[in-house]
Amino acid sequence: MSKPRQIHLGAFMRPVSIHTGGWRHPEALADANFNLPALVDYIKKLEAAKFDAFFMADHLAVLNKPMEALKRSHTVTSFEPFTLLSALAMVTSRIGLVATASTTFDEPYHIARRFASLDHISGGRAGWNIVTTANPDAALNFGYDTELDHDDRYVRAQEFFEVVTGLWDSFADDAFIRDRESGVFFDPDRMHVLNHKGPSLSVRGPLNIARPVQGHPVIVQAGASEAGRNLAAKTAEVVFSTAQTIESGRAYRDDLHRRMAAFGRDPDGLRVLPGALVFVGNDIEEAKAKRAHLDSLVHYDSGISSLSAMLGFDVSGYDPDGPLPEIPETNAGKTSRQTVLDMAAEGLTIRELAARAGSYWGLAFEGTPESIADDMEAWIDGGACDGFNIMFPWLPGGLDEFVTRVIPELQRRGRFRSDYEGTTLREHLGLQRPKNRFF
Repeated sequence: MSKPRQIHLGAFMRPVSIHTGGWRHPEALADANFNLPALVDYIKKLEAAKFDAFFMADHLAVLNKPMEALKRSHTVTSFEPFTLLSALAMVTSRIGLVATASTTFDEPYHIARRFASLDHISGGRAGWNIVTTANPDAALNFGYDTELDHDDRYVRAQEFFEVVTGLWDSFADDAFIRDRESGVFFDPDRMHVLNHKGPSLSVRGPLNIARPVQGHPVIVQAGASEAGRNLAAKTAEVVFSTAQTIESGRAYRDDLHRRMAAFGRDPDGLRVLPGALVFVGNDIEEAKAKRAHLDSLVHYDSGISSLSAMLGFDVSGYDPDGPLPEIPETNAGKTSRQTVLDMAAEGLTIRELAARAGSYWGLAFEGTPESIADDMEAWIDGGACDGFNIMFPWLPGGLDEFVTRVIPELQRRGRFRSDYEGTTLREHLGLQRPKNRFF
């Protein structure tokens, strides 16, 4: 018999709970986003459970919310990802370390140096989640009066990726000979000066860091718009998707595979991991009760703010128990905006939409360890994904329940590793080390 398809698992850890009410849970550590000893404890538990990666999302501003909502958010203070992941690299040895970094409000040389450094510090465990940053408040922090146009952000992102990966290839793997006898530290013939001059970027190079352990840190992307899918098909090795059904997940994965083939890439070089919030109970009713309790902790001020952010249009002044008004085109993320509009078309009121937006909108598994494993297997075997980016409802309890109850069930079924077989994030994900384009 052939070995069943293995499930890849990432852990979404900033914020430590994606759920707006997560920090208010009576058993939650309310300051977990900014508590280093707690984060060390969490990543050690995830590594002991053999997770592929620990993922740090990032924001370059406090969330774009009215103060009545912002004051209720546990996201206003969090560690800068590279600083934290470098510290966490020192207390772990196998789990991948994935950070978000913006192609809109940073420079390629900065990004190339930071990820190359993290990859060397961690022994080959770094991953870069490429984002284009759709946040007008972030724009104000970087000298812009407004956010850049959606399509312009993605054009810059493609060029940005080419520059960063070119900088990572500045030195051949064997460039550093360190010959004491001759006094030669590196071979100049094994160094490449990029000299990139493009529509958006001008970068000379070379990078002043040896080629990363993995060749390139693993490239992660999460865009779902037309421009986002094309960027993922051209660049990504892992995609964090927002699919909520097996059918939509399969259609999304198949679409990315088709686009990759059209761009000359092997679809086997991609892992699709939808985000999934998991509630574990002794039976389905208990798991659903846990979800209902957490949803009840979300204040309406938070919900309506989240809904407005998803739409890119302030709906707080409209009747909460009335329908959604006509929403004009905006620069908000296309996928989340369309999701709201689709649900509004089903007759949900603004209050009902706000409750969804303020709790957690996406895929959730609610059930016993056995039923959750069943659901995950159905997604994998149905061709909808290659694994999941797990979100925990509150910390530490939600994490503890998953690693002590769901992981053993997946291992019992032969669906998840009992130990790491490699040392790098690429090896965990079954991804090839890229060749140096210059040597």
